[in-house]
Amino acid sequence: MAAIALSHKGLPGNSFLTSTHAYELSEPSVLVVHLQYLYFGPRICDLQFDSSPNREASLTVKHKYGPCFQSNKDQLQILNHTEILLQDQSRVNSIHSMFSKNSDGNKLRESQATTLPANSGLTIGTGNYIVTVGLGTPKTDQTLAFDTGSDLTWAQCEPCAGQCYNQVDPIFDPSKSTSYTNISCPTPSCSQLTSAIGIPQQCSNSKCLYLVQYGDNSNTTGYFSKERLTITSDVVDNFIFGCGQDNEGLFKGIAGLLGLGRGQVSLVQQAAQKYSQFFSYCLPSTTSSTGYLTLGKGNEVSSPIKFTPMLTLSQGPSFYGLNLIGISVGGQRLSIPTSVFSTVGTIIDSGTVITRLPPAAYNALRTKFRDMMRNYQMTSSSVPIFDTCYDLSKSQSVSIPSISFFFEGDVSVDLDKVGILVMLSQTEACLAFAGNSKPSNIAIFGNEQQKGLEVVYDVVGGRIGFRPGGCS
Repeated sequence: MAAIALSHKGLPGNSFLTSTHAYELSEPSVLVVHLQYLYFGPRICDLQFDSSPNREASLTVKHKYGPCFQSNKDQLQILNHTEILLQDQSRVNSIHSMFSKNSDGNKLRESQATTLPANSGLTIGTGNYIVTVGLGTPKTDQTLAFDTGSDLTWAQCEPCAGQCYNQVDPIFDPSKSTSYTNISCPTPSCSQLTSAIGIPQQCSNSKCLYLVQYGDNSNTTGYFSKERLTITSDVVDNFIFGCGQDNEGLFKGIAGLLGLGRGQVSLVQQAAQKYSQFFSYCLPSTTSSTGYLTLGKGNEVSSPIKFTPMLTLSQGPSFYGLNLIGISVGGQRLSIPTSVFSTVGTIIDSGTVITRLPPAAYNALRTKFRDMMRNYQMTSSSVPIFDTCYDLSKSQSVSIPSISFFFEGDVSVDLDKVGILVMLSQTEACLAFAGNSKPSNIAIFGNEQQKGLEVVYDVVGGRIGFRPGGCS
């Protein structure tokens, strides 16, 4: 087992507002939350991490827009929600475009645990949470965004024959590694790899080329290569990755991407013997706290994990599908026909920020939420994606209705308080969900709503699990 710690983007609050004292459950249906705990903005990073027995070999990891990521200390002062959510919308648009090509109505079919698809969901945008791994011999640290919707791992490489953007870590130099090799072209291996990411075989100087264009118009081009990957104290030899020679876009200081999708070139597949296609993570509730990414099963935890079947999506097989069947607000189950969800399907995605719901489901959630928040003054949103916002300038805390999601297998997931409201400023709070523009668009369970949960991916077992309080 290898574990990697995480921290999340700027949700500031005073140090005494710990996860224990930040809110209290006044009744099962209502959470009372301090606004300072919710507010998104610059703050000092506290890198404390609880290295508990089931999280051995831990590394501290950050959100790429948070103050814990040193490249963003100046940038963080001007970064705003509009920028982040425009990038998020680009990713969602790419996902929806991918699934709109599905002729069977985007329906999901239950995954066969031993059969993994070869197609990739690469062209969707980059993830927000970052981990630091070692690359090469001797190893050099590389900070990569990890993404459950992408397969190919890549990093910027010298000599940057095209263009490289600025990154925090030194750019990886394969000429200084004794374990680096290029994959030759034309060869069956190159053809298989390029096919796996959805492009024809391409060669340059007898080297196998890859090209990835992301939904936000970021892109990376380079060589398919093999290298030693070091994850904490674990080593994965002959790891296939993209050695990026021309990289442009919104990567903002990170070295590249770590692919945790379900395709053959993903880390999950390539390290299947070592980690048994099993991983989990907890995305922390605040920047000042940390979480983890664990590869392998680790030790048992004290509280039980609730598992729901993992589904396979025919048009986006790199994604992890779920069977969402219902939502409750304030402890009351909403009257949403299960067909609203089953017709279009649902994925869980570490790279999408805000959960997207079918219009009928979102409208029901919004209506009930507004009714239970009627004592607070509504205001127009400064960010177009949100339509249910409140002026809390006269409040130090806010009482918000609890929200739970229900999945197949009698699994209920209670969302963390920071997964319900987003603070756009010190006084403006918005319901942290959005409705899809079309009823036919797939639903997405985003990372804002995953915070504070341990999310477990058991690919061989064909199941996804959830445990509350997963970061503690």
